[in-house]
Amino acid sequence: MTWDWSAVGDFMPRFWDGVLVTLQALVLGSLIAFALGLIWAMAQRSPLKVVRWPVVAVTEFIRNTPLLVQLFFLFYVLPEWGVTLSALTTGVVGLGLHYSTYTAEVYRAGIDGVPVGQWEACTALSLPRSRTWGAVILPQAIRRVVPALGNYVIAMLKDSPMIAVIGALEMLGQARQFTASTFQPTEPITVVGIAFILIAYPASLLMRALERRLVR
Repeated sequence: MTWDWSAVGDFMPRFWDGVLVTLQALVLGSLIAFALGLIWAMAQRSPLKVVRWPVVAVTEFIRNTPLLVQLFFLFYVLPEWGVTLSALTTGVVGLGLHYSTYTAEVYRAGIDGVPVGQWEACTALSLPRSRTWGAVILPQAIRRVVPALGNYVIAMLKDSPMIAVIGALEMLGQARQFTASTFQPTEPITVVGIAFILIAYPASLLMRALERRLVR
């Protein structure tokens, strides 16, 4: 086996297209996961069973079914009901929706970790529910869960190649397509592996820096 730099050069235009798709899926999927996960977590604490039980049922169903199945459902089944999404949009929604059920549990643990006295103080001061959540509870809860949320960002990055099965060619999808046409797997797969490290490691450092800042 020999290393062919010309193959690397031929692959690089496809690689950068794949990097763009990967980063779009990661960033947008993370935003959906963080925002929707917080909604799930707050809804699960609702005193109304008509709100709490359906949310618990939906999140448990999503968390206990494979991401790949969910992507196929969103891309191939929803059009039968009149909802058609592009491959990249489907990948973003699928990643965000799937990981929102995990971030919901992270948020729940953070909220449960807020001392009971904080809730009692809000009640004693007659703070409205929105003020209690926005000014007292969530700032303390989110500070506690940043490391776990960062772990899920890295996990989402590593799961992003799954969106290639519905046609959203991220880095690995581009590498596989290049390999199929050139029969040179070594160079593109190696480049993609290095790229994942170069994206994941700075992201983990950023999350650690954010964690230290929040602790201070």
